[in-house]
Amino acid sequence: MAKDVKWVLGQLKGIRFVQVWFTDILGSIKGFTIPVDAVADAFEEGKGFDGSAIEGFTRIDESDMCAWPDPATFVPVGGDVARLFADIKNPDGTPFEGDPRYVLRRALERAAKKGWTVRVAPELEFFLFKNARTPEVIDRGGYFDAVGDDFPREVASTLAALGIACESAHHEGADGQYELDLKAAEALAMADAVVTAKHVVREAAAKRGLHATFMPKPLDRQNGSGMHLHFAFAKGERNAFFDARSGGASDVARKAIAGLLAHAVDVTLVTNPTVNSYKRLVAGFEAPVYATWSLRNRGDLIRVPTDHPGREASARIEYRSPDPAASPYLAFAVLVEAMLDGLERGLECPAPLDENVFALTPDARAEQGIRALPGSLIEAIALAERSALLRRALGDHVFENLLASKRIEWEDFRTKVTAYELERYLPVL
Repeated sequence: MAKDVKWVLGQLKGIRFVQVWFTDILGSIKGFTIPVDAVADAFEEGKGFDGSAIEGFTRIDESDMCAWPDPATFVPVGGDVARLFADIKNPDGTPFEGDPRYVLRRALERAAKKGWTVRVAPELEFFLFKNARTPEVIDRGGYFDAVGDDFPREVASTLAALGIACESAHHEGADGQYELDLKAAEALAMADAVVTAKHVVREAAAKRGLHATFMPKPLDRQNGSGMHLHFAFAKGERNAFFDARSGGASDVARKAIAGLLAHAVDVTLVTNPTVNSYKRLVAGFEAPVYATWSLRNRGDLIRVPTDHPGREASARIEYRSPDPAASPYLAFAVLVEAMLDGLERGLECPAPLDENVFALTPDARAEQGIRALPGSLIEAIALAERSALLRRALGDHVFENLLASKRIEWEDFRTKVTAYELERYLPVL
């Protein structure tokens, strides 16, 4: 059933307060709470706020913004409280170009004009620590171990009550690491679901006196946390990434892969947005380092899963570099735009890499045209600055503000003296 304003207003019996959420350009939840008798006015007129106080929104001299609740996102969240996501608009009612939801809407509308519907299924990895001050793990479990399996089960149950389905929830490979695999959904709804899931995980951990973190690499010498993204384009009821003749990846899927490979290094600033993100993208820890694709190898940037060969519903592209620090709205948008570029330009997909890319010599990688992903935040910034696709996908406002924010982060990091430097150099220099 479609959720429109009339439907939402009919669901407010027993509800006293409604939380209205949106995010800044970095993906952090912002929002406010309104009493139930103000909901109709919020749908009619929006709710004004100071945009200059939100990361990446507006300057002080143009600070008036309005949050307009999206009725499609209404869900009771427990007791007498419900939640809505909002679209951010200018005072004249036009979409605000700095709104991450609008950035994704724009990419999806461009896909829709070509006849495509985009579905996404993320794998959200995170760590549970005893507190937020030190990375002290709560267990020494490994991949699929039953240790602590009541926590992901509790989170999955809470998400199900919010209308977000998990395909699985389990312990991951590192100590104290867990994963939620969300069931594929339309891309905008899924971006909202990722924001919600991260909030639910943090709240569930806090109730247990624990700290949940989506920091990409909190532990030395262990795997970091990724947000692998499984994409499928549909045309009508048919999965366009499925080849009915071979049971494998279709020509559409291969052109989409070609687009992702062509723009992989440019968009990494969005998919891996922090200084810490680049501690994860190193060899030996199940994270990609090079822009390659494979049918099976989990060390490649792009994988075409073969877990259900010949099954149309399972045909998809897995993009493995993103981490959960990324804004899902911006990450989905830039990757959709990269795939659309591959389709529109008819880019030719290279042959899948069936060997270990890490075992190749630098000359062999160069000969095959294999590019390395950025190795640091400043390298990612430099590559992003030159990307026409990234500017188009994000729009000028988000593009410029994101770059400015990341330059500040890099300068802050670059000028800090770290524990490593003190341990390494203080005794001997």
